[in-house]
Amino acid sequence: MSRDRAIGLLIMVASIAGILIYGWLMFLSQWFILLLQITGFIAVAGILGILAWIGYTLATTPPPKPIEEIEKELKETEETGKEVGEAVSEET
Repeated sequence: MSRDRAIGLLIMVASIAGILIYGWLMFLSQWFILLLQITGFIAVAGILGILAWIGYTLATTPPPKPIEEIEKELKETEETGKEVGEAVSEET
Protein backbone atom coordinates (compact mmCIF):
# COMPACT_ATOMS: atom_id res chain seq x y z
CA MET A 1 0.00 0.00 0.00
CA SER A 2 1.44 3.37 -0.96
CA ARG A 3 1.99 6.05 1.63
CA ASP A 4 -0.73 8.29 0.17
CA ARG A 5 -3.29 5.50 0.37
CA ALA A 6 -2.32 4.74 3.97
CA ILE A 7 -2.70 8.41 4.95
CA GLY A 8 -6.03 8.57 3.12
CA LEU A 9 -7.26 5.45 4.91
CA LEU A 10 -6.13 6.87 8.26
CA ILE A 11 -7.95 10.15 7.61
CA MET A 12 -11.11 8.28 6.60
CA VAL A 13 -11.08 6.05 9.69
CA ALA A 14 -10.39 9.02 11.99
CA SER A 15 -13.24 10.99 10.38
CA ILE A 16 -15.72 8.15 10.80
CA ALA A 17 -14.61 7.70 14.42
CA GLY A 18 -15.08 11.45 14.97
CA ILE A 19 -18.60 11.30 13.54
CA LEU A 20 -19.51 8.37 15.77
CA ILE A 21 -18.05 10.00 18.91
CA TYR A 22 -19.78 13.31 18.13
CA GLY A 23 -23.09 11.51 17.55
CA TRP A 24 -22.75 9.58 20.81
CA LEU A 25 -21.92 12.75 22.76
CA MET A 26 -24.80 14.60 21.10
CA PHE A 27 -27.58 12.07 21.55
CA LEU A 28 -26.56 9.59 24.23
CA SER A 29 -24.72 11.58 26.88
CA GLN A 30 -25.49 14.30 29.41
CA TRP A 31 -22.88 16.57 27.75
CA PHE A 32 -25.01 17.55 24.74
CA ILE A 33 -25.63 21.15 25.92
CA LEU A 34 -21.91 21.75 26.46
CA LEU A 35 -21.18 20.11 23.11
CA LEU A 36 -23.66 22.40 21.34
CA GLN A 37 -22.15 25.44 23.04
CA ILE A 38 -18.60 24.45 22.06
CA THR A 39 -19.63 23.62 18.50
CA GLY A 40 -21.50 26.90 18.09
CA PHE A 41 -18.61 28.89 19.54
CA ILE A 42 -16.07 27.25 17.23
CA ALA A 43 -18.28 27.85 14.18
CA VAL A 44 -18.92 31.53 14.99
CA ALA A 45 -15.30 32.15 16.03
CA GLY A 46 -14.08 30.57 12.79
CA ILE A 47 -16.30 32.74 10.60
CA LEU A 48 -15.50 35.92 12.52
CA GLY A 49 -11.79 35.03 12.47
CA ILE A 50 -11.88 34.74 8.68
CA LEU A 51 -13.69 38.10 8.44
CA ALA A 52 -11.10 39.68 10.76
CA TRP A 53 -8.29 38.32 8.57
CA ILE A 54 -9.96 39.75 5.44
CA GLY A 55 -10.39 43.12 7.18
CA TYR A 56 -6.77 43.16 8.33
CA THR A 57 -5.58 42.31 4.82
CA LEU A 58 -7.70 45.07 3.30
CA ALA A 59 -6.53 47.59 5.91
CA THR A 60 -2.82 46.86 5.55
CA THR A 61 -2.51 46.30 1.78
CA PRO A 62 -1.46 49.43 -0.10
CA PRO A 63 -3.86 50.61 -2.80
CA PRO A 64 -3.00 49.73 -6.40
CA LYS A 65 -1.46 52.30 -8.72
CA PRO A 66 -3.88 54.21 -10.94
CA ILE A 67 -4.17 52.85 -14.48
CA GLU A 68 -2.84 56.10 -15.92
CA GLU A 69 0.40 55.71 -13.96
CA ILE A 70 0.81 52.10 -15.10
CA GLU A 71 0.21 53.11 -18.73
CA LYS A 72 2.81 55.89 -18.39
CA GLU A 73 5.38 53.44 -16.99
CA LEU A 74 4.68 50.97 -19.82
CA LYS A 75 5.08 53.70 -22.42
CA GLU A 76 8.39 54.78 -20.88
CA THR A 77 9.58 51.16 -20.79
CA GLU A 78 8.67 50.68 -24.46
CA GLU A 79 10.53 53.85 -25.44
CA THR A 80 13.59 52.82 -23.44
CA GLY A 81 13.45 49.36 -25.01
CA LYS A 82 13.36 50.88 -28.51
CA GLU A 83 16.38 53.06 -27.71
CA VAL A 84 18.32 50.07 -26.40
CA GLY A 85 17.27 48.00 -29.43
CA GLU A 86 18.38 50.75 -31.83
CA ALA A 87 21.74 51.04 -30.07
CA VAL A 88 22.29 47.28 -30.25
CA SER A 89 21.37 47.14 -33.95
CA GLU A 90 23.77 50.02 -34.72
CA GLU A 91 26.66 48.20 -33.04
CA THR A 92 26.17 45.05 -35.09
